[in-house]
Amino acid sequence: MPRDKIRSSGWQGAALVAIVYVDFLIFAQFAFLKRLAALGVADTRLKVVMGAMAAGGVLLSLLAPRVGRWSSSRLRLRVGLAASAAAAFFSLASLSFAAALAVSFLIGAGLGLLTVTLVTHLKEWTGRWNPFFAAGAGTGVGYLVCNIPLLFDASPAAQSLTGGAFCLAGILVTLFPERALAGQGRSHAESRYTLAHALPAFTALVWLDSAAFFIVQNTPALKSATWQGSTHLWSNGLLHLAAALLSAWLLRRSGLLPVLAAAFFALGAACLLLLDPSRALLASILYPIGVSLYSVALVAYPSLLAAAKSHAERGRIAGWIYAVAGWAGSAMGIGMAQHLKHIPAAFVAAAGLVILIPQISSLLRRRAREVALTALVALAAFFLNRISAASHPPQPLAQVERGRQVYISEGCINCHSQYIRPHTADVPMWGPAATIEAVRREQPPLIGNRRQGPDLSEVGARRSALWLKAHFFDPPEMNAGSIMPSYGFLFRDHRGDDLVAYLRSLGAADVMKRADAEEFWQPEKSAIAHADAREGERLFQGHCTTCHDARGRTRLTWQSDFKRLPTDLAHGPYVYLLLPQPQDQLVVTVARVAKFGIPGTDMPGHEYLTDRQVASIALWLSQIIKQPGSKTGLQL
Repeated sequence: MPRDKIRSSGWQGAALVAIVYVDFLIFAQFAFLKRLAALGVADTRLKVVMGAMAAGGVLLSLLAPRVGRWSSSRLRLRVGLAASAAAAFFSLASLSFAAALAVSFLIGAGLGLLTVTLVTHLKEWTGRWNPFFAAGAGTGVGYLVCNIPLLFDASPAAQSLTGGAFCLAGILVTLFPERALAGQGRSHAESRYTLAHALPAFTALVWLDSAAFFIVQNTPALKSATWQGSTHLWSNGLLHLAAALLSAWLLRRSGLLPVLAAAFFALGAACLLLLDPSRALLASILYPIGVSLYSVALVAYPSLLAAAKSHAERGRIAGWIYAVAGWAGSAMGIGMAQHLKHIPAAFVAAAGLVILIPQISSLLRRRAREVALTALVALAAFFLNRISAASHPPQPLAQVERGRQVYISEGCINCHSQYIRPHTADVPMWGPAATIEAVRREQPPLIGNRRQGPDLSEVGARRSALWLKAHFFDPPEMNAGSIMPSYGFLFRDHRGDDLVAYLRSLGAADVMKRADAEEFWQPEKSAIAHADAREGERLFQGHCTTCHDARGRTRLTWQSDFKRLPTDLAHGPYVYLLLPQPQDQLVVTVARVAKFGIPGTDMPGHEYLTDRQVASIALWLSQIIKQPGSKTGLQL
């Protein structure tokens, strides 16, 4: 391409915006946190390290306009890009706590200097381009790149290298000469939108964004339904790009107010939808739209729309917005999400009031009588509704009904089904097939759409209340290899016991029916013939020692809650087995207990193990069980 064409194209502005977003999103928000986790930096130390990043970002955001008095904008951009690249590369080393603090501060400082300098002088980098389009295209492309599956799912080292490489590419971009875009002034209408209005509005949006991001990232059910898998990631990236370009068009055509309002309604709705994991898919559509709408405005307002008479004044506006809204707002959003684990609807409403104050004020001035009449009607309707509710108080829900609501709200349907498919391996494993009529009677039906965990249709006939409770506290301990997270926090109030009561109600009427059906079960002869005692010992260690070893974790934790303390199988006594008996019969009897448990006790079955695995456990146990000459027993 001829050099004069490069001079006038103005692509540098869009490229620099995209580079900054890629470095911030893929490195500072993802890779660096993963590196800290790999280095064992957690809890209070993690908060201190991330605080250092915020401190660097706030400090350089506020100092960047002052630095501009003795350095050119081109030099400041290069320093910011170089600092960001250095931080990305340094993060690959085996950092001590002090070194992690230094790198974190460097990340924040580099981004603070880089962002404020870029938006202050953005029009100098857009050439003949519409600067709004440059801001939108750069933002959208940055988000799209970060959502490319190969990069999003890459290792922290690869993501750090990518962030650093993009920053180095940014330095090369600044080597091309820029040309100021003459005659591109700010919108006169937007000159009335002051920093006093913009600062709290952007802070509220960043707060909502950060809280929602943290909740999704740390909630497996939400994460799998929003941005896991190539389809989700490509969809998110394309939504970001489309929303960013729409934001640029709206900013140029209608100004800042409609963009902030649209961003709030999309982002606020996404936050409310995240309260119900079953609606996470819709939230995953609205969230990137809201984020990109306000992200473009976050670039365009200080650079193109703010009522500033000089670069220094524009820089101060950008510094305050990024220091307060960008860094402080993000920290507050993450802190709220860590503490509450959700975004309260009242907070979303309060954020909306802050963001929409200019529109509300304008409406009150122009339509005072209509607003007053509407408020009067709404107030009357409110009091009539309260009077009606007082005269017809709702009936309290039974514990099982409350537990069903907990099951829905915690997103259990995302990993567990409640539908045993007829004429499949489900029936011998989980129980009798469900009928369509029974499913239709449920409001709403909870048949599920996939199984990452077992089907729960008959769990009440297969697991005791104590087993369910212990499993909620520590799933991998109760079920070797389980990927289910702990839900022990539900037992801080009544929700945990309500959920247990609901699960115990599922198939509870079929306990004796199942016991009759399982009484004569035995492993296939080929499974017994190929049983391996060494494999049985390994399986026993993984699945059974937690209760049946004298030092088993579950046994010690819940020993006062068992209906009867599980037997230490190395020593006995064995009270559920007539002894002595031939070893081949002992293998069959023990395998039946291992497969289906013992009804009426806390002993669970291991239905998901194959006949050969169950036979192997039974074979190993038959070799260690001491067979006395009188009736004693086996309490599993």
